[in-house]
Amino acid sequence: MNLVNLESVSHAYGPKPLLSDVSLGVEAGERIGVVGRNGGGKTTLMSVIAGDVRPHSGRVTHTGGLQVGFLSQQDTLDAAATVREIVLSGMAEHEWAGNQRVREILTNLIGDLDLEAKSRDLSGGERRRTALAKLLIDDHDLIMLDEPTNHLDIEAIAWLAGHLAARKSALLVVTHDRWFLDAVSTRTWEVVDGRVERYEGGYAAYVLAKAERARIAQAAEDRRQNLMRKEIAWLRRGPPARTSKPKFRIEAAQALIANEPPPRETVELMRFAAARLGKTVYDLEDITLHAGGPATGPLVLDRCTWQFGPGDRIGLIGVNGSGKSSVLRLLADTIKPDSGRVTRGKTVRLAHLSQELTELDPTRRVLETVEEVRKYLQLGKREWTASQLLERLGFRGEDQWKVVGDLSGGERRRLQLLRLLMDDPNVLLLDEPTNDLDIETLNELEDLLDGWPGTLILVSHDRYFLERVTDRSVALLGDGKLALLPGGVDEYLERRAAGTALTARLGTATATSRTSGPATVTSDRPGGAGSGSADAGGGPSIADSSSPQAPSGLSAKEERELRKELNRLERQLDKLTAQEARLHGAMAEAASDYAKLGTLDAELREITAQKDTIEAEWLDLADRLGD
Repeated sequence: MNLVNLESVSHAYGPKPLLSDVSLGVEAGERIGVVGRNGGGKTTLMSVIAGDVRPHSGRVTHTGGLQVGFLSQQDTLDAAATVREIVLSGMAEHEWAGNQRVREILTNLIGDLDLEAKSRDLSGGERRRTALAKLLIDDHDLIMLDEPTNHLDIEAIAWLAGHLAARKSALLVVTHDRWFLDAVSTRTWEVVDGRVERYEGGYAAYVLAKAERARIAQAAEDRRQNLMRKEIAWLRRGPPARTSKPKFRIEAAQALIANEPPPRETVELMRFAAARLGKTVYDLEDITLHAGGPATGPLVLDRCTWQFGPGDRIGLIGVNGSGKSSVLRLLADTIKPDSGRVTRGKTVRLAHLSQELTELDPTRRVLETVEEVRKYLQLGKREWTASQLLERLGFRGEDQWKVVGDLSGGERRRLQLLRLLMDDPNVLLLDEPTNDLDIETLNELEDLLDGWPGTLILVSHDRYFLERVTDRSVALLGDGKLALLPGGVDEYLERRAAGTALTARLGTATATSRTSGPATVTSDRPGGAGSGSADAGGGPSIADSSSPQAPSGLSAKEERELRKELNRLERQLDKLTAQEARLHGAMAEAASDYAKLGTLDAELREITAQKDTIEAEWLDLADRLGD
């Protein structure tokens, strides 16, 4: 049974049609994820379906008695009402306390928030959680959520996905969180150019289906282009071509040319050259840090030693308020630690994308904001102006003369990303870079970061993005410790659920006691770039100097011999990793030489087999040492 039907619906704001002759329906129990470019009409579609916006033409029909719960992006909470009044709607305490579903919602969304707090005194994130909790406590036939994961941390997003999957209501959700889409949706709608394209499955299935549609469309376009070339050649053959050819042939060729679609408004992020990094990027020694300044606010780091090397790709995970942004500000030298020493490499060229985007002057024009960093950029053999680069990033024509203060959140974030990348950084600190970016832009940003050779430290609640662009995850658990998560976000959620405090260390990194001299830190990933000791300019490592070392049960002599063998294996793995990289480069250059590709592939397989054998030996030794 259809709960909502749209028949030939059209709607526009200004000259641009957001919905054009759209007909579709939402069935009972259906779970739909809505994707599309920012400004493409997703929110308009949701508002039309919910009945909040009346379309300019067409008809919207709701089944009789339909209960719709709609979480819009606009804040509609009563400023004078308390959290209790908004969420529980006068429900007696024994009623909600005895209802498991209500208790679960309050625990995971409201948490420690004071139920008697007035709505006007809440932060934006707290107001958003309050509105979401109110919606979920009530019963609805159709739940509609516009960006529900905004202001939620990874843990809350995982809970929300499980909660929605267990409900029997139909679901319509707009989100840029691709992991969330896969977790809750069984169908995907893409709003593009006024149309709504429909796909079966969640985000992963949508990507595959869209790629197949693109392949089929490209084949048809290739055939059309071939026909067009033949027609034009026929028209131009001979001096009397334009007057003596049959009229229907001329009209057919002109129709083909007229049908040529306008250039797509794609967002393209350029690959910028990174300056060379030395062996030292950041060395944090015996750092104690509180979020609110010395000895004030929550404890973030407690006497920790933390080393970043060139090429590290670290995702920093933790609940809201655990101090992730404080760690980035510490690295950016905008705050100082309570105690300890921060050593920054001489070759570091830092770019820090904060959540607040305070670096942007709201009174400046978009073009001026970019030109104050650099007016021209040499890319290959061509010199690009700031205006040309802005155009490639979606700021076309008059958009470049907009005042920064008038830009949307997504536009401001795109603008600041461009400014940062134009300055040729080799260290990127990104604090929630995916906020307000649509999926197409996220894909482009991921593609950029995939091949970016600098050091990356990322804070993000976008699980898909986090796992896509980083090599490892480290958790801030709120107790001053750092913990490696070999299992990534899944391990973080499991350990948080179990209430397990993790030992603060990165993989197999080991540290001697404070009284026995400086710590020796080794890479947690065999064969990873730069494995070895920190003093030797080794690879990525995080260590907490206060972490106890697990007893190995070995004599001092046996332990020395085993560590010597461990270091030897790591050097071998470094060499094999370098050979692997060389072979990958050679295979890319020989892409059209199939004979050479076969030879290189065989050589690569042999090296991979050697690495597997040595890694097994490395892991066995590390296990014997208790690392």
